[in-house]
Amino acid sequence: MTIDFNSDYKMTIGGVLVQTDETFNVINPATEEVIAKAPEASQAQFEEAVAAAKRAFPSWSARPSEERRALVSKIGDLVEKHADAFMHLLTKEQGKGRAGAEWEIGGSSIWCHEIAKQTLDPEMAESGEPDRSIETHRVPLGVVGGITPWNFPVLLAIWKIAPALATGNTMVLKPSPYTPLCTLKLGELLNQILPAGVLNVVSGGNELGAWLTSHPDVRKISFTGSTATGRKIMQACSSNLKRITLELGGNDPAIVMPDVDPKAAAKELFWASFQNSAQFCVAAKRVYVHEDIYDEFAKEITEYAATIKVGDGSQQGTDLGPIQNKMQYDKLQDLMADAKASDLSFLTGGEFPEGKGYFMPITIIDNPPETSRVVVEEAFGPVLPLLKFKDIDDVIVRANDTEYGLAASVWSNDLTTARSIADRIEAGTVWINEVHSFSPHVAFGGHKQSGVGIENALDGLAEYTNSRTIYTNHGAIGQ
Repeated sequence: MTIDFNSDYKMTIGGVLVQTDETFNVINPATEEVIAKAPEASQAQFEEAVAAAKRAFPSWSARPSEERRALVSKIGDLVEKHADAFMHLLTKEQGKGRAGAEWEIGGSSIWCHEIAKQTLDPEMAESGEPDRSIETHRVPLGVVGGITPWNFPVLLAIWKIAPALATGNTMVLKPSPYTPLCTLKLGELLNQILPAGVLNVVSGGNELGAWLTSHPDVRKISFTGSTATGRKIMQACSSNLKRITLELGGNDPAIVMPDVDPKAAAKELFWASFQNSAQFCVAAKRVYVHEDIYDEFAKEITEYAATIKVGDGSQQGTDLGPIQNKMQYDKLQDLMADAKASDLSFLTGGEFPEGKGYFMPITIIDNPPETSRVVVEEAFGPVLPLLKFKDIDDVIVRANDTEYGLAASVWSNDLTTARSIADRIEAGTVWINEVHSFSPHVAFGGHKQSGVGIENALDGLAEYTNSRTIYTNHGAIGQ
């Protein structure tokens, strides 16, 4: 069946493509033009999506694990087969350039194939008695609600779909209203291989999210997004004790030691900070540079920034695209107004261009006070404070002085020192001399207010299950 990725966006409910009476506009952030009207689910349609998932659960969960996992792998095949169409649409609705789209869509396919290889085998416990056995099995939860963000709408949907379906759950998936189109087409595409009701894709705004997080038949919510929204979801889920996985915000520190080459480190840290126009939960958002190399590093990263093209992701040669939506764009304008009012020193950027599109230049700020908003807040846009340090103990205290604890990085040619620093950082992931490495087989999660639970690896797979322990006495009763 041929799918038109450029029009006719519909929801998937119970294996059927569904249109709605109400729609909402989807904006290309590079042009501010309306590129599509997406369906806005009514409460009745949402209820049918949950009911369809609930109906599909018994047969799907009873299906042999290897069959479910084979279908998850086929999801990866379909994504790969339609990669060009997904990448083109992703650039239109999200704004990222070709390289970023290739990274996201290619990663989505890989994730499906690799998650499909994972199994949660029964665990046998020692009972100490020859006629007695104890087995712990991992069993699916039921209907899972997935809520995905606008920065990596396809990849982070797959991070939820693949483990949820592989472990025998069914799903109701809600994409961000800023970037619903690829996800709606993904739902349409997967109708070709998944039984009706196993994956339902519904679109809408905050009201739809509230219905999903409070619904009594939804057993778990997996959410990726801001810490503020994560708190609200956690509160809503507490009413009926839903399981939750929350991958939330970050204010990730990078610590650059004096023994590195400033020019080489500057290029690495530029992309650590500005990939996807810094709309990345694990972007390096505070870069602490030792005073011995601070001036040279600041010069090198500023000069490198001048070589980077910010523009429409659909145009050849664009390195970084626009801010994805007007709400985030306005927040960044407010942050820049505060930085100027605070008389901070800009190495580059800070001025928003005239004309269409939510474009913001690469902005690097020279050693602002630790209490500045540009240091304390997660900008989620191309704003980077460079901060000077002298003492290792002091910089570790400064790096940890945040409500967040998602990721961090340490850069040094002395691996013993780098490791001793990494061991003291309060974050779920710490990279040494690299950044933004992820794997379906490596656990990812946040400390403090950067999240609850784990994604990826067997720990992440287990988050979509309950444990069931069976004790069996093999001796005859009454004999």
